[in-house]
Amino acid sequence: MGIETYLEKTPFMPALDYVVNWGRKYSVWPVTFGLACCALEMFVTHITLDIARFGSEAFRPTPRQADMMIVAGTVTKKMAPMIKRIYEQMPEPKWVIAFGACACSGGIFRTYSVVQGVDQIVPVDFYVPGCPPKPEALLAAWLKLQKKIENETLADRKSIHSSLEIEG
Repeated sequence: MGIETYLEKTPFMPALDYVVNWGRKYSVWPVTFGLACCALEMFVTHITLDIARFGSEAFRPTPRQADMMIVAGTVTKKMAPMIKRIYEQMPEPKWVIAFGACACSGGIFRTYSVVQGVDQIVPVDFYVPGCPPKPEALLAAWLKLQKKIENETLADRKSIHSSLEIEG
């Protein structure tokens, strides 16, 4: 990792965790990834509820500049490899929010071509159900994600990196 490995057993580590987590908490950048009608609600959330006051200026058009993916809409089996590829291109740490009933569980589409939940493709941190989901629900998930980031420690970050090395 970096200087964190040298400061791991010093009294400075809690202060370093606090500063790093404070910076991450207020700089969550979502990648633009809307698949269906829930994407409209996602954009409404960004425009009308002024997400910028929570630290996100705009949706990023490239995964290399984003650390959060909001999967909004129906995930088809044809689109699943693209979701996985975009997720893998995002830098660590990264988070995923499943937005809408179709992204959470396949929604009303119980067909061979629809993935029954995006968690079968990428790990999901928060689920926002509903058809259509409310913009306020996405904002609530965003705030919960910020709380999760705020409480993260060096040990949590190490476990993420070690699990990635095992899988890769």
